[in-house]
Amino acid sequence: MDALVADIVRPSPGPVVAETEPIAFRSPRPRRRIALVGNYVPRKCGIATFTADLTEQLACFRPEVSVDIWALDDAADPLAYGGVRDTIDRADPDAFARAAEAINAEGAEAVWLQHEFGIFGGPDGEMVCGFVDRLAAPLIVTCHTVLTEPSANQRRIMEHLVQRASRIMVMSRRSRDLLLAHYHAPSELVEVIEHGAPDRPFGRQAEFKARLGLAGRQVLTTFGLLGPGKGLEHVIEALPAIRQRHPDVLYRIIGATHPNLVAAQGERYREALQALAAELGVGDAIEWIDRFLETDELLDQLEACDIYLTPYPGLQQSTSGTLSFAVALGKAVVSTPYVHARELLTDGVGYLIDPGSSSAIAEAVTSLLDHPRELAAMQRRAYAKGRETIWPRFAAAAAALVERAVAAPARAPSWRATPNLTAMLAMSDATGMLQHSRGVVPDRRHGYCVDDNARALMLINLAQGVSSDERLTLSMTYAAFVHDAWNPDAGRFRNFMRYDRAWCEDVGSEDSNGRSLWALGRTAEDSPFPEIREWAMELYDTALPPLSAMESPRAIAFTMLGACAMLRAKPRHDISLALLRGGADLLERLLGGTRRPDWAWFESVLGYDNPRLPQALIEAGVALGREDYLATGVESLDWIAASQTAAGGQFRPIGSESFGRKYASLPFDQQPLEAQAAIEAAVSASRATGDRRWADHAQAAWGWFFGANDRGVVLADVATGRCQDGINPRGANRNCGAESILAFQLAHCSMLALAVVAPDDSLRTGLEQQSRDGRRPFANT
Repeated sequence: MDALVADIVRPSPGPVVAETEPIAFRSPRPRRRIALVGNYVPRKCGIATFTADLTEQLACFRPEVSVDIWALDDAADPLAYGGVRDTIDRADPDAFARAAEAINAEGAEAVWLQHEFGIFGGPDGEMVCGFVDRLAAPLIVTCHTVLTEPSANQRRIMEHLVQRASRIMVMSRRSRDLLLAHYHAPSELVEVIEHGAPDRPFGRQAEFKARLGLAGRQVLTTFGLLGPGKGLEHVIEALPAIRQRHPDVLYRIIGATHPNLVAAQGERYREALQALAAELGVGDAIEWIDRFLETDELLDQLEACDIYLTPYPGLQQSTSGTLSFAVALGKAVVSTPYVHARELLTDGVGYLIDPGSSSAIAEAVTSLLDHPRELAAMQRRAYAKGRETIWPRFAAAAAALVERAVAAPARAPSWRATPNLTAMLAMSDATGMLQHSRGVVPDRRHGYCVDDNARALMLINLAQGVSSDERLTLSMTYAAFVHDAWNPDAGRFRNFMRYDRAWCEDVGSEDSNGRSLWALGRTAEDSPFPEIREWAMELYDTALPPLSAMESPRAIAFTMLGACAMLRAKPRHDISLALLRGGADLLERLLGGTRRPDWAWFESVLGYDNPRLPQALIEAGVALGREDYLATGVESLDWIAASQTAAGGQFRPIGSESFGRKYASLPFDQQPLEAQAAIEAAVSASRATGDRRWADHAQAAWGWFFGANDRGVVLADVATGRCQDGINPRGANRNCGAESILAFQLAHCSMLALAVVAPDDSLRTGLEQQSRDGRRPFANT
């Protein structure tokens, strides 16, 4: 016969256990804990079955992976779930937010999301986007459907998931190719793991036919939820020709009608199929099993089958669990060439036939039934192919995927190792310090800003390993930039300067003005050069009166920190004292105005440099002798420290995606500036209270630079003094801009200062010590 035997090259099976590795129970590696999100049994759908199979097989063959199941549910038609951590109302964005918060708080090392457009709420299931945005742990996404022609919204959703995912699992090579070509997925993140299948003995058709009362019959089978997309009418139309040659043939249609179709049309589709069978005179050659079968019963039914049929008219289906089951049980398959069938039915495992062709179905089936030896040979080939996807191998591949997604534990180097200033010098020229880089190369197109040069001035006052001449030269460069940034006509500092030294504005942001004043106060306190200290005091006295009218809470905090530094350099500095009193009163009022039981913060949103606000209150309390300011500062620092500590104890900075979102704390993008602020606020709190937990918190934030973070990536390099620009959902931002370099360098200076304030034994060499001690001083557990 002229059957279209599949001849497409089969893709690599992905990360599965090597052929030489015995499939047997092995002692588990250290336990991994993941959150698994998707439909779940008893919901009657393929994704629910897949999620249950994944959970069960990991528990059986890879017990080192512990699974918390978060089942998507329908509040209008809730189901009774067993063994789940909790349910998520698929149509409620607040339910997704609560679930993400709980997953983060409980310390899941990865979140494994089962994605299909129809199972999440909103148009095309777009609520999944807000959900994954809130997750801190690495995200694994199983793409059950990858569309070749998505709508604009479907494309947006899929691209969002791709951008967020640390690993993406698909079950066909075609799906992988689509993700790479049409959705910009990085090739190294997308892995093909074929659908798992049971491991049962071969050739037991006669035994199971006898159990089911089918002895002596030649059995064809199709399984799945009934609907027009199954193409069953074409098999029924083929039955007269098949039956003419093989009168004992029986076609078994197993499965309930899809519940959505029942809700819309009742059983009209099934009734139409039955009417077609009666019209063609083959009603007695069909057995209808009108119910949803659990996996074990389904496998028993499939064992009684000789030929498995999947006549689907749509050719984009990338996964069919029952096709995988049928092949693993050693069944000959006749199928249309949809994606999964094209990839699985190679090497003579099955026949691929044209969609919508009853004559092609009849020809393929009768040819196999006419030639029992050919049928048996195809069944043996199918069984051999199925050994590659049996559950132990599937579980091994799944566990390996989790392992690749989860960040490896890291240990920070000692804070005693002084970072080199090479990176800072490479970003600096005679004008000042450039803002940005492309990788490690300075990017002159973005010029300079006073923010970074103010930070650089603070650093060069303190940096170790610098000769006096070099320190003076760099101090003069950064001080000159800050000096030139002052616009006396506007009573403000400018911020951005082009590479040609032309200012881009007359007035910079309030935050850049506050940071400039802070740098002047710190220079008055820290510079080893009397002339530069004098310059700083003079410009400080000029700038402070007009800047005291600023309203941004962070700008106010920066100016307060500058005032505290000035008071340490010049006690009883009246305008600094006045600024501190007014600023502290304002911060206290802001804190009282936004306070809620779960939100002890100065604003209804979180931004960058968050610990600076409580740090300013703590230092003001010390400078003014006000215990109330100190207590309020410590209380609010407690809250932000807890908000920035993961369940496992590692530092988790507030991500920049939180900006502008009321009462929200999103984990990405994480930036070095926040770790620096946490360390420096901890130094202030440690000085003021003597509480050793602040040294622990500072050590956690220091470890963040060196891999003790949500992605296990090392951002900082002591040898060069370089630091990458932060952590996004996939890992590190490879650029090394001025802000990040300076944040790392200044954080190191503060760790040295903390060693003076706190006993040496309170500074551990890494987070591993905290883990051994069982101390999580700020963990949200």
